[in-house]
Amino acid sequence: MRRVRPLEALLTVWGLALVAGGVGCGGKPAAKAPPPPREVEAVTMAPAETRDTGEYLGTLTSRQSVNVVPQVAGYVRRIHVSPGQKVEAGTPLLEVDGRQESAALESAQAQRSSAQAALELAKQTRERTEALYKEGLVSAQELERARSQTETSEAAARVASAQVSQREVQLQYYVVRAPFAGTVGDVLVRLGDYVGAITPLTSVAQADALEVSVAVPSERARSLQPNTPIELLDAQGKVLLASTLFFVAPQADPRTQLVELKAAFRNTGGLRPNELVRARVIYSTRSALQVPALAVVRQSGQPFAFVVLEKEGKTVVERRPIKLGALGELTYVVESGLRAGERIAVSSLQLLRDGAPVKVKEKPAPTPTPVVGTGAGTEGGGSTGGAR
Repeated sequence: MRRVRPLEALLTVWGLALVAGGVGCGGKPAAKAPPPPREVEAVTMAPAETRDTGEYLGTLTSRQSVNVVPQVAGYVRRIHVSPGQKVEAGTPLLEVDGRQESAALESAQAQRSSAQAALELAKQTRERTEALYKEGLVSAQELERARSQTETSEAAARVASAQVSQREVQLQYYVVRAPFAGTVGDVLVRLGDYVGAITPLTSVAQADALEVSVAVPSERARSLQPNTPIELLDAQGKVLLASTLFFVAPQADPRTQLVELKAAFRNTGGLRPNELVRARVIYSTRSALQVPALAVVRQSGQPFAFVVLEKEGKTVVERRPIKLGALGELTYVVESGLRAGERIAVSSLQLLRDGAPVKVKEKPAPTPTPVVGTGAGTEGGGSTGGAR
């Protein structure tokens, strides 16, 4: 076996290191291979609908709601409904003790019968007197007296009939009925309670049709007209119901300088009267480019986007300053800096440099969806759809 000397071993190691380091026989470093283009996802810019909106806190009210009162005085004799029960128009709700009024009605009916009997007698007397007067058996004075008695009996009969009608109407108030179909509120009285003519008994509200009332700054209300779109949102910002304004207050509240707006909704979302909801007013709609929020990089407060271009037969990215508008849920509105049809990178943004070669992987365009608004009680712009 040949023995390796230490000096030869050192030279061998040094030679291997030179080869590994790329130094050839001439002492020049070997050329490095360029890195492969970085693969990025890109989307093509296309205009989409953008909406100028404001989001506020609204109050729901029922378009038909009434506090029920008995209009008579007495003790509560019967309660026919329970809180939360759905009733039809005319359904009995409560009954006040009306036995005294029933007795008064019977008395009035008896008086009417007596007056009608007296009227019949007076008519018969007048007819006989007229016949005798024609034969000359009674004087003209007696004839006039008979006719006057008939007229008096007719008047008494009308008064008695009016008394009966009045008692019948009054007796109806002792059975309190639902004025329209709806849901019964809390029953505020119990059996045996004494109530007056204006004592609140319960309430009936109809939740099928609701109104929302919102207050907006007076400067924003100047451009509003009836039929302006408005939307009700859930806690996640999704649209529950949509309608248009039917009322814009002609003047601002002198204390708050806010203008009241109202819109009517067909309640298909299970909302309740007096509930507070998020309401979005759509002031205007226009078409604009939108860029995904994740495709925007910032430097010293200036937003940039990496635009994919073809230069000298290569696909490279160009860092371009852009001007952004309103922020939606996932996208920014682009005011300037980008054009329709251009592609922008939406991935690996932190690893990209201006002019760097890339390999584009097209990303499917997102389905346009409304994305607007910020928080309740604040204003914000937004857009519909995303960059494609």
